[in-house]
Amino acid sequence: MPPDPTPLANQLLIALPALSDPHFSRSVVLICQHDADGAMGVIVNRVSEYTVGDVLEQMDIEGGDALLRAQPVLAGGPVHPERGFVLHDGERGWDSSLRVADGLYVTTSRDVLEAIARGDGPQRAAVALGCAGWGAGQLEHELTENAWLTAPADAELLFALPLDARWEAAAGRIGVDMQRMADYAGHA
Repeated sequence: MPPDPTPLANQLLIALPALSDPHFSRSVVLICQHDADGAMGVIVNRVSEYTVGDVLEQMDIEGGDALLRAQPVLAGGPVHPERGFVLHDGERGWDSSLRVADGLYVTTSRDVLEAIARGDGPQRAAVALGCAGWGAGQLEHELTENAWLTAPADAELLFALPLDARWEAAAGRIGVDMQRMADYAGHA
């Protein structure tokens, strides 16, 4: 019988330099859900070609100041690239929210975007298109193959750090200097 899956929700997956899959090379993924059926997460350090203004316009949502509308949308992963995911803080419930941790949610419903555009949404939010997904046991296998490091998620990394600094910063939170890591994996 396989071991129970490790509860990785609210953990960051940090791609090791040897991970050559172009979807995940040098990526940082927030794991939003993890159970016996698999895992789902959102890449938090890749920019898409869209802005929040583009998403609001596509959804016919009025409002949002110039700063909000200019914010980049994350390329959240190769699964459902047409679907929006909003990572946000706060305690307010939205129509389709998944609690990742205390005060951290991922929401896929329109109401959170409408609230953000009105100025009464969550204090901090990041919009992503697409997500990352793993089937039962797949992520655990990738971890044993030395494809990823894990680190606890934190609000500063998710909402404040520049996207291009997140990969090295996430690894640095657990004492790893990515500049000193080999770009190949092996087993002792």
